Amino acid sequence: MCKATGPSGSGVQRSKKWLSAPRLSIKRRFGQLRPPFLRFRSWQLLKPLAKAGLHPTTRVSRAVYTRAPTRLLSRLWGLLNEVSLPRWLRRPLLSMYVWAFSVNMQEAEVEDLNRYRNLGELFRRPLKPTARSISPQYLVSPCDGRVLHSGRTRGSQIDQVKGLSYSLENFLGPQDWRDLEDSGLPFLQQLGISPSNRLYHHVIYLAPGDYHRFHSPTEWSIQQRRHFPGSLLSVSPHVARWVPGLFCQNERVVLSGQWQFGFFSLTAVGATNVGSIRVYGDSELRTNHSRHVKGKYHDCSYTEQHGAAGLVLAKGDPLGEFNFGSTIVLVFEGPRDFKFHIKDGGRIFMGEALGAP
Repeated sequence: MCKATGPSGSGVQRSKKWLSAPRLSIKRRFGQLRPPFLRFRSWQLLKPLAKAGLHPTTRVSRAVYTRAPTRLLSRLWGLLNEVSLPRWLRRPLLSMYVWAFSVNMQEAEVEDLNRYRNLGELFRRPLKPTARSISPQYLVSPCDGRVLHSGRTRGSQIDQVKGLSYSLENFLGPQDWRDLEDSGLPFLQQLGISPSNRLYHHVIYLAPGDYHRFHSPTEWSIQQRRHFPGSLLSVSPHVARWVPGLFCQNERVVLSGQWQFGFFSLTAVGATNVGSIRVYGDSELRTNHSRHVKGKYHDCSYTEQHGAAGLVLAKGDPLGEFNFGSTIVLVFEGPRDFKFHIKDGGRIFMGEALGAP
């Protein structure tokens, strides 16, 4: 049953790029010829302020940006993405997007652009079964993207970027769906973190040209889904450096449950032009809806829908999808000797090992 409630608190086989080396050099030289609507980012709304002498890190410029109508713009973009294109226009238009964002169509299950009826279908394209392999390690990447940050949490604080952090309690919300004898416990105790373990986090940014479906990163059971309506600010590294608590402001879907070491959560964070976040099998989830009110959250119990164990997933199982680009945040309990195998800023692909004890 779902309800709304009150205030929120390696080793992967990859095909070569579809562009040859000569074309890549041409692309770098004439990159500015990309159509403006493909090169636009929401954080570029601040350019007029910068010309007026207001640096992006100032309070005024942040206030202007965070009050921009990104939710409305994203809904309009979502509608545009679903407009069926006439067959004669599909290849010319979609080829521009593929070229602009270096999409590797050789990995796509359907390579023929004429078979995609609109931009939305291209964004959400499935991959060939052989395009990704799943590492035997305990924990793998749930998606393609760039690693923004990985490591241990500092108490109940998570590093957004170096020098900026946000509250885990605000990000996940109160744990009032659990059977807690004392809701006033410290937040880590509310999550049930064992004193012999530690809490870790991993943040992956999906660029517009990336594969936009996400998968189960491990064998786990999802017990609770919580949807936070919110802003749809850009989650690009440019913005993450100067908007405090960015991931707590944006619309997001938190999936919480258990894996072999204890608490485990995966959060899909929305961003500008993300018309929807979809979780497979959750027909009640509706994101970026005009009727949603920021400051409230909507809960759904997967234990009531799927039984006492909740929704049980194997590593690599399809889990959901985005429109356009966004961010996945993993927050999980693990043993003290857990080590990440990846570095901040590096590229990663779905199924690659993230780490292990």
